[in-house]
Amino acid sequence: MTLAKPQMRGLLTNTIKKNLIIGTVLSVIAVCGWKYTVEVPRKKKYAEFYKDYDAMAEFERMKALGLFQSCGQEEE
Repeated sequence: MTLAKPQMRGLLTNTIKKNLIIGTVLSVIAVCGWKYTVEVPRKKKYAEFYKDYDAMAEFERMKALGLFQSCGQEEE
C-alpha cells in the first residue's frame, strides 16, 4: 500500500480557482436572494402607493398646515 504524493506544483493556483468559483456562486445566490426578497416587493409597494397618489392634494394639505416657510398658512 502506497500513499499518494501531495500536490506541490500549482497548489496555490488550484486553491484560488476553487475559491473564485465558490465566491462567484455565493455572490450570485446573494444577489438573486436580495432581488426577490427585497427589491421586487419594494417596487410593488411603491407602484401601489403611487397608483392613486395625488401630489397636488398632498401639497395643499401641507400648505394648509403651514409646513412651508415660503407659503403662508391659509386662513379658514
